[in-house]
Amino acid sequence: MAKIESAFFDISTLDRLASRDNPLNRLDPRVKVVTTLLFIVAVVSSGKYEVSALLPFFLFPCALIAVADLPLDYLLKKLLIAAPFALLVGVFNPFFDPAPQLQLNGFTVSGGWLSFTSIMLRFTLTVSAALILVATTSFTGVCLALERLGAPRVFVLQLLFLYRYLFVLIDEGARLNRALTLRSFNGRGRSLKVLGSLLGQLLLRTLDRAQRIHMAMLCRGFDGEVRMSRQLHIGGREVLFAAGWACAFLLFRTCHLPQSLGLLIERLME
Repeated sequence: MAKIESAFFDISTLDRLASRDNPLNRLDPRVKVVTTLLFIVAVVSSGKYEVSALLPFFLFPCALIAVADLPLDYLLKKLLIAAPFALLVGVFNPFFDPAPQLQLNGFTVSGGWLSFTSIMLRFTLTVSAALILVATTSFTGVCLALERLGAPRVFVLQLLFLYRYLFVLIDEGARLNRALTLRSFNGRGRSLKVLGSLLGQLLLRTLDRAQRIHMAMLCRGFDGEVRMSRQLHIGGREVLFAAGWACAFLLFRTCHLPQSLGLLIERLME
């Protein structure tokens, strides 16, 4: 439980990174959200056997990490936390799709292995793009951008509250777990009946905390609108950022750049 607690609370590091002053953080959140969505669509829409064609897309997260000076080790740790979900999605592909698709130095590569590799590459690209978006915008900024772009306010508020009070829920669960640990010896007292009672106590505490939070928000004049002290403005930098990356994504998606580069090198070496 302690490991889960520390992992969830470490997510707040993204908001601390978003509060820094650099050219990427100063861009309008709406532009970054739209650009990231275009990137994700371009990556996800690739064919299931595409592997080398996905490699140019790594230019986007690498460039943003360099400009925003984001800690690469922190982002890699977050990727590893979510990696088992992607592994479960594609780990059985080599068994279900054994048909040969590629000959590589005398080795036959089946379609299952290609699709599995493609899934892992797309997972790495999309999740890293989402992490970079939050690390350069803050989750509140992302929610504000979604609302300004026309997303339903109820949906935006649900996302915002889920992120904001997830830490409170984990804190309550950690306290209950510590209390149970102090009252049990050698692993005793952890039967299904006790764990069910523990979950019931967590639900009651969550409902009580939610009511108090809601009353406090109403007393402070909350009307359902997401607000930020920063004023949103789309200028020349934002247009250049979005247009430049959109053209790059279109080029990566329509042209097989690694194959073209390989053919060019082969002709030069003849």
